[in-house]
Amino acid sequence: MSENAKWYVVHTYSGYENAVKTTIEKFVSNRHLEDMIVDIQIPLETVTEINDSGVAKEVERKVFPGYVLIKMVMTDDTWHLVRNVRGVTGFVGEASNKPIPLSDDEVIEWGMEKHEIVVNYKEGDQVRINDGPLESFTGIVEEIDPEKNKVTVVVSMFGRETPVEMELDQVEVIGG
Repeated sequence: MSENAKWYVVHTYSGYENAVKTTIEKFVSNRHLEDMIVDIQIPLETVTEINDSGVAKEVERKVFPGYVLIKMVMTDDTWHLVRNVRGVTGFVGEASNKPIPLSDDEVIEWGMEKHEIVVNYKEGDQVRINDGPLESFTGIVEEIDPEKNKVTVVVSMFGRETPVEMELDQVEVIGG
């Protein structure tokens, strides 16, 4: 059943995000709903704050204050369970009591799920671009940034060496 789970955004009262997450986790555990409510996240980012005396300190801050993201199989029962948790005001994008799940692109963009791409090339390799406006161009890998899913390839265009940033899966090693 959990393969049907999708990510939904739940709106909460300000400051209730952790309480909502904890309450739902307890319900899931007590009612054995692990295959229906798969994951609950409060997206956080680490930022450096500098206080009045100039001291820098790293702190975690909520990316979306007032929101909790839940990967769940939407049924009447799971909808009621989440909707009736103290601090929850509703699902985002709700139309006639039917919440709208996040798109795959939103899930990846918000870092909710990582889709691992196996890179079979390294810096200095000659590669062919297999997608996008420069498809079939060849170039040399200058830099690989797996965290951002980016690769910089130097291609020769109009007699000039030009660095082009692509997604990791838009290039393939030649002869590989």
